[in-house]
Formats: sequence, structure tokens, C-alpha cells
Amino acid sequence: MSEWKECELSQIAEVQTGPFGSQLKNEQYITGGTPVITVEHINNFRITDFDYPSVTKEDKKRLSKYSLKTGDIIFIRVGSVDLSAFVQKHQDGWMFSSRMLRVRPNQEVDSRFLSYFFQQKRFREYILNISVGATMPSINTEILKGIPVSYPTLPKQKAIAEVLSSLEDKIDLLHRQNLTLEQMAETLFRQWFVEEAKEDWKIKRLEEILTVSSSKRIFYKEYVDSGIPFYRSKEVIELSNGGTTSTELFISEERFNEIDSKFGSPKKGDILLTSVGTLGVSYRVRKNDKFYFKDGNLTWFSNFGKFPSSIIFCWLNSSYGKEAINNISIGSTQSALTISGLRQIEIVIPPEEIIQKLNSELEGFYKKIEFNQKQIRTLEKMRDTLLPKLMSGGIKLKM
Repeated sequence: MSEWKECELSQIAEVQTGPFGSQLKNEQYITGGTPVITVEHINNFRITDFDYPSVTKEDKKRLSKYSLKTGDIIFIRVGSVDLSAFVQKHQDGWMFSSRMLRVRPNQEVDSRFLSYFFQQKRFREYILNISVGATMPSINTEILKGIPVSYPTLPKQKAIAEVLSSLEDKIDLLHRQNLTLEQMAETLFRQWFVEEAKEDWKIKRLEEILTVSSSKRIFYKEYVDSGIPFYRSKEVIELSNGGTTSTELFISEERFNEIDSKFGSPKKGDILLTSVGTLGVSYRVRKNDKFYFKDGNLTWFSNFGKFPSSIIFCWLNSSYGKEAINNISIGSTQSALTISGLRQIEIVIPPEEIIQKLNSELEGFYKKIEFNQKQIRTLEKMRDTLLPKLMSGGIKLKM
């Protein structure tokens, strides 16, 4: 790698922080304007497609210095500061929030190459080590400007980026296929449960058709270095968005077996719902999943009986489910959902034959989505294996 150059990031890119809170307040967000990317939308080095806040044309013009261009790279400024994402063509002109930093490379470096440089494990470890803050990691423009960057000639940068982006394109296609399948599922739900609903259909509370509960409390001292994955809202959001997560916390198998035998644990078809902070993100448990989860942060739907979990899952992800959840949220500084509130939510119950038909259709969609997610995980593993080898010169590319 002797031909690679080394410099500080400020020499090859402009670094810009997001608008200060006084410049763009939460109450100024609207629906249907220019999307604003927040920390919740960065997952596995992608800008995920869900529930963007947005701003008016006037605010977009007023805050034009905070707009994004294709090829920009955005970092999380507080929290998971080692995570970044590349701005795609369809995101050109979007905005980024105050808890983000924007990196805009100059013509000396290929922006795709630089985004992959930021994904390296050693880079992520480095930026976490230099972050500030006793309880919550934080970076700023000066920290980011001063990080060391190394890169080969522009043709080699483009060759490396081409190899990795070919995998990314396949991953992105599968994500878009899944988004289409999710939209088709909601369309079907809306047709059968809303547009064709009959007045004589029963209405029941959730507590009448399934169990709404949470987990048994796990204390800090019970965390171990390896064992059974222990999920919080963060991990469930990642699983919901891409079907994969990087486990950070574990409990012992002995402790898991003890809880499972006495109180049970999430099984195939059960649903977990984020209930503090980012509300209403749901994950449907897969066949081979084995994990436990944090009480309070997540609500557990189980024991569905004659009303299949596929329908509840679809409803939770529909505009109707989201509205119902929003209506029962509490908290002025941090939003939350209560188990008692969720139990009281009402849902229409159609005849048995419609339930079974819809369940069959939805299961077909979700089976395809899960298959795509498996392919995504395979491609991501291949990308993650190639990344350090390409960046270290371990793999020579023909020019």
C-alpha cells in the first residue's frame, strides 16, 4: 500500500454539521414535504425507507446549506457515531437533522470509495475511541475533520468501489423488492379490513385476541460477553429494517433457560413492538430466532389463537395501526407506549373465512420477504469479508 496517500479528512472533504435545534424545531416538521434524515434512519450503512419527518419549501430554502447531494456521506453525531451512510441519487435534495454530520468529498477521492473506507472495522473502532462524552459517544466537525484517511489513485478507488457497489446494488434491489411486498400487503389489508368491511363485523380489544406483555427484568450485572443475544429497541429496529443486527449484549444460556422454562420467551410468529422513543416499529420472530429482550423498551405480542399474527403484524405496519399507536402514546419529553394502553386498542374482526384467506396471502408475502432477507445477509457477509481485503491491498484488482 506504499502508493496510497494519507491525509486528514479536511484535506479531501468538506464537513458540515446539521442545523441547530433553534434553526429547525420538531414542531416545524410536516408530512409530505422534503424528507429529513435523522439518526433513526441509519441502519447497516444504509438510509432506510420509513417515516421521514419533512419540511416545507420555505424551510428547505431557508436551510439550503443543510441539503444533501448524491455522493454525500452522513454520520451520526451522537450515539452510534461509527455509523455512516451514502446518499443515493433518489435522496438528492433531502435534508439532514441536527444530530447528523455531512461529509462532501472533493474530486480527489471517489465518494463511494470513501463511504466504504468509513465502513471498515478498524475505522469504526478508531472513531469510537476518539469520540467524546462520558455516557453517550459524540463527535463534531473538528473531530471528523481531523481523522486520518488513506486512499490509492482515483482509478484504483473506483475499481474497489465498483466491486463493493455491485454487491450493494443487489442488496438495494432486494430491499426495494421487500418494500414493494410490504406495500402490497398493506393494500390487501386495507381492501379486506377497511374498504370491504361490513357493519355487522365484531370489534374487539387486542387483549381479547392475544397476549400483550413484556419480559422479565434483566439487570446490568447479568450481562455476559457471549451467550444468548439480548435485544433492545435498537436491535429490533435493525431487524425490522433489514433482517439483521449486530448483537452487543448477551445473557447466559443458563439464565435464558431459567426464564424460558418459567415465563417463556419469544417464539416463531410472536411480535415485538418498540415502545419507548421511536414508537411502533415491529419485528415478527423468525423460526430459528433465540433471544431475550429488555423490559419497558419492547412490548411482546403472543398467543394469537384464531387471529393469526400475520394480520396483526400487517395492521401494526399499516397507516391504521400506526395511527392507533400514536393515539395512545404518552410522555412529553420522550414518547412511550404502555401495555395497558395497547391492550385497549380495538380492531375489526371479519368472518373466519376472510381471516384465513388474508392470512394465506400475507404469509406468502412474508415468506418471500424473509427469503430476500436471507439473501441480503449472505451478500452483506460477502461484502464485509471483501471490504478489509480490498482496503489493505490483500486483493489485487485488474485495472
